[in-house]
Amino acid sequence: MNRMAQSLVLTLVGGAILRVSLLSTIYLNYVKPGFRPLLVIAGLVLFALGVLGLIQEWRRPYVGDAPTAPASEMDEPGHVGGHGLEPGHEGHASHGHGHGHGHGLGPKVAWLLCLPVVAIFLISPPALGADAAQRDNVPPPRPTPQNAYVPLIADRATAMPLGEFIGRAWGDETQSLKDRKVRLVGFVVPSKKKGQWYLTRMQLRCCAADAFPLRVAVLGLSAPRPDTWVEVTGTWVPTPYDRLPKGTVAPEMKATSLAKVAQPAEPYE
Repeated sequence: MNRMAQSLVLTLVGGAILRVSLLSTIYLNYVKPGFRPLLVIAGLVLFALGVLGLIQEWRRPYVGDAPTAPASEMDEPGHVGGHGLEPGHEGHASHGHGHGHGHGLGPKVAWLLCLPVVAIFLISPPALGADAAQRDNVPPPRPTPQNAYVPLIADRATAMPLGEFIGRAWGDETQSLKDRKVRLVGFVVPSKKKGQWYLTRMQLRCCAADAFPLRVAVLGLSAPRPDTWVEVTGTWVPTPYDRLPKGTVAPEMKATSLAKVAQPAEPYE
């Protein structure tokens, strides 16, 4: 029973990993895209080991708990059923000998160990959202000043990641964002400051466990519901970085339009 349960759990875990990495993009809710090959390999190995173990256990012959008396003893007088009983007690002897069989399934409660694995297989936790962003009070690292950003076109809105917007706002000495329209995509996070809310994306160092939020303060438009994914068009509000308290204030954006969008397949930056 123990080996059968272990093999079944391995099979379910391997299948769950393959489901989220090979058969879908759900794995992007937890790790960076570059981890996909490793997840697929791990899922295949676990699934193969589990199936192999199940096959071996299925083919393994069952051996009863009670030893079987040799045929020579069974035929001798006074050894009915191999227990040294006199004739007339065959029923009791047969009951004692047969009682050792029929218990190969083991305790059924042991199969409850599979329930957490089944839950993982059927229920996929979503990507980190507004709750995680509000709990994380660690400010993002201050961008290093540079002049390597490409100039933006003046007569149209340029789409860019939130990380690039923050980098241009705080680390671009040429102020390439000034008087330029941009389009940013993220989810809504409420702000304690009246008249603004945060457009947010979570950034990963490795996986969801070490994610931290990238925030841009949106001004001029009412906030949609928290966790709503939106595309915001607007312009940067210039604020000298050295006048702010150690980078704890998000760069500001004066919004001119907003549109609800679906969550991207890759929700993190």
